[in-house]
Amino acid sequence: MKSIFLKHLHEGYANRKYDLNKSRIEKFIDDFFRFVFFLELQRCNSENEMNNRLIGFKKDFTEILQSVFDTPEEANQTAEYFFEKFPEVYVTLEKDAEFLLQNDPAAASLEEITFSYPGFYATAIYRFAHELYVKNIPVIPRIWTELAHSKTGIDIHPGATIGSPFFIDHGTGIVIGETSNIGNFVKLYQGVTLGALSVSKEIANTKRHPTIEDHVVIYANATVLGGETTIGEGCIIGGNVWITESLPANSVVFHKGQVTIKQKYPTEEPINYFI
Repeated sequence: MKSIFLKHLHEGYANRKYDLNKSRIEKFIDDFFRFVFFLELQRCNSENEMNNRLIGFKKDFTEILQSVFDTPEEANQTAEYFFEKFPEVYVTLEKDAEFLLQNDPAAASLEEITFSYPGFYATAIYRFAHELYVKNIPVIPRIWTELAHSKTGIDIHPGATIGSPFFIDHGTGIVIGETSNIGNFVKLYQGVTLGALSVSKEIANTKRHPTIEDHVVIYANATVLGGETTIGEGCIIGGNVWITESLPANSVVFHKGQVTIKQKYPTEEPINYFI
């Protein structure tokens, strides 16, 4: 048994496609996020110092990319693309942060959002990862978004398409599938799932997840499933609902549960505890 298992491990390492330093990949994007949103303890004292820091990030990222490319030229080109695209992504993230500030009564400042809001962190890491995903860069985009998932409880596939501004409040338990298409000015609350009706491998290359149009609000623990499901512009989806069909614009959907209230004392009903 031991020799069979050792052979299996040996073959696994021998057949592995990429030699990735996962810790370095995670550290790069986490450090980059902290730098560009002014979260490092030490302040940069000049534009020249900031430029040198960005050059250092670019060099580090190029070295990381070499682990998934056949030639150094491909890694250099992808790093160039990422850092050329970054200012555009950054402006989008600033809009996301401002949208959060405007719509969350508990948010006191943009600094509070960038320092502490899990929804903003998960959105930022997703937006960085998405730029690699659309260029068909393997593995690294998922490592980045799964880092955010582990830190925040928010699971956004890097293949999802998400407009701006975008709002995640609380966030824990949110799942956004690979082929989800989310419009602008959309708000999601904790526990929302944008998922597929089926997990069959045969539909891997089809649109499996819903489309959410502009100005939609989806409250806690709502579930929206299916690639043909479209939530029309301006809809409000209440908490705990389950949706598998399209909704016209400006619909309001809610789950009406029955709540029974009784006096604690006195009561004629026996109270039995089974432990």
